[in-house]
Amino acid sequence: MRTSLEVADIFRSAGPAYRTAHAGHLSLAQLKVMAAIESCRTAALGGHIEACQDCGHWRIAYNPCRNRHCPKCQGAAARAWLEEREADLLPVGYFHVVFTLPAEVADIAWQNKALVYDLLFKAAAQTMLTIAADPRHLGARIGITAVLHTWGSAMMHHPHVHMIVPGGGIAPRGTQWISSRPAFLLPARVLGKLFRRLFLTRLNVLHDAGKLAFFGSIAHLSDRSAFQRHLRPARGKRWVVYAKPPFAGPQAVLAYLSRYTHRVAISNPRLVRFDEAGVAFRYKDYRRNGPDRQRVMTLTANEFIRRFLLHVLPRGFHRIRHYGLLASAARHDNLALARRLLAVTPEAEEPEPEAEPDTCAPCPCCGGRMIVIETFPRWSQPRAPPSPSPQIRECVA
Repeated sequence: MRTSLEVADIFRSAGPAYRTAHAGHLSLAQLKVMAAIESCRTAALGGHIEACQDCGHWRIAYNPCRNRHCPKCQGAAARAWLEEREADLLPVGYFHVVFTLPAEVADIAWQNKALVYDLLFKAAAQTMLTIAADPRHLGARIGITAVLHTWGSAMMHHPHVHMIVPGGGIAPRGTQWISSRPAFLLPARVLGKLFRRLFLTRLNVLHDAGKLAFFGSIAHLSDRSAFQRHLRPARGKRWVVYAKPPFAGPQAVLAYLSRYTHRVAISNPRLVRFDEAGVAFRYKDYRRNGPDRQRVMTLTANEFIRRFLLHVLPRGFHRIRHYGLLASAARHDNLALARRLLAVTPEAEEPEPEAEPDTCAPCPCCGGRMIVIETFPRWSQPRAPPSPSPQIRECVA
């Protein structure tokens, strides 16, 4: 069901003027995202007509853009991804760990997204795997599912990685499953120190190799001495690694992942209004507690679009990654071993009759099955009423 206000409405109304005002300063990826969102589920992409097999009700359905930054196209992608991940869940507690970059590094990350976001993933994953393998802590090989977010609730640039980690791992020799404590996985301060060291060391390597680019207000950071001075405060501060309380079972993990894996900078339901005053949307003010935490912010349309486009990822960049036991190369064998060590009896898989996937939503009138009876190409309008079909009866009022 279409919400009363969508990001697409803002882009269609204010997008042309924004592109004109910022001509030459928008990347090709950002322009493609704007175009995709503006044309999503419109005649520009074509579509089809669906009709109910029971009552005859029919409706027009335009094609989605399927862009990963589109707020309307992530629901189906998330559901398909979750169905695949459900088979990977183990009957253990799961933990949620968040690695966040300090402001000094976030400025560099915004101008070097592919390199620095990739470094964020790798440094955070190595930190978790190293500390977990240490006999003083857990002494086991763990599995990690990591998801990159680059925004805060107000859509400002705030790169961080969410990790979902099983509460335990496989012993080095593969002879037993080592469980973590029920409400504790790994020490956050130890994780933060190693994460800071690994990240800054590798960031310096990238700078020395001339792989980092600097523009505008931080153009001077191309000089090594200026770069080191810029990072000096980051070396002396504590890097935030936040370990949240464990989930209440595997199903709670799935519920969490369904909200986080395919999220974009802002969802349509958070939008409040769009008028001459600007765009108003709901956000969380984390400096407040209780009901006052939920606030409403109003931005000009240009500023809203600017903040949204801050979070367009480089082409081909993977924002969901798996490490350790869940790394793709050995995932199947590692999970099979983990289940044996946990004495989990695999459920017998009964062959199910193959059926065509039902891609249409149920009939809004009677809940019956909707089928496609006619398609139309891009920039075309469907015939109305649709062409008759012997499978569809007239809709009875």
